[in-house]
Amino acid sequence: MSASIGILELSSIAAGFNVQDTMLKASEVKILIARTICPGKYIIVVGGKVASVNASMSAGVLAASGYLVDQLLIPNVDKRVFPALTGCVDLPESYQKAIGAIETFSSASIIQAADAAVKAANVTLFRVHVAMAIGGKGFLLLCGDVGSVKAAVNSGIESIKDEGMLVNKVVISGASKELFREYI
Repeated sequence: MSASIGILELSSIAAGFNVQDTMLKASEVKILIARTICPGKYIIVVGGKVASVNASMSAGVLAASGYLVDQLLIPNVDKRVFPALTGCVDLPESYQKAIGAIETFSSASIIQAADAAVKAANVTLFRVHVAMAIGGKGFLLLCGDVGSVKAAVNSGIESIKDEGMLVNKVVISGASKELFREYI
């Protein structure tokens, strides 16, 4: 599994394809997400060893030539972030205790919040949704006991507060089973 994650968000789709190619040629990284996102932008998320992601990100930033909207590098990202990005998370039997959600204005900030949240408390991060069909925003969903969910959400928010990217957050204790139906 990857030890580091790098994210580039571009204002040009054409530039996105070029930057993605440049990043892949610059270093040995794995593309985790590379696609168009709302509203008419392109996102590239790569994973790999810290040095490889650093090199790939540096090359990508140079190739972006004026189209770079946002960038983020998280060395030693928590391994639970990767399956939540791809939607491959099994919910534990105790999933119905509480649900927490964080919503952000940008793609990079939701991944940063997700990493901070799962490092802060014993929760299951089961969804990190990046920008597609939600106006370029991001959201995450996590579950666990009420205290852990509150701690995780607070930590996620704390990690992005200086950028002003928080749209909203919620902690629902005793969440109804129907909230999880899409993810079971």
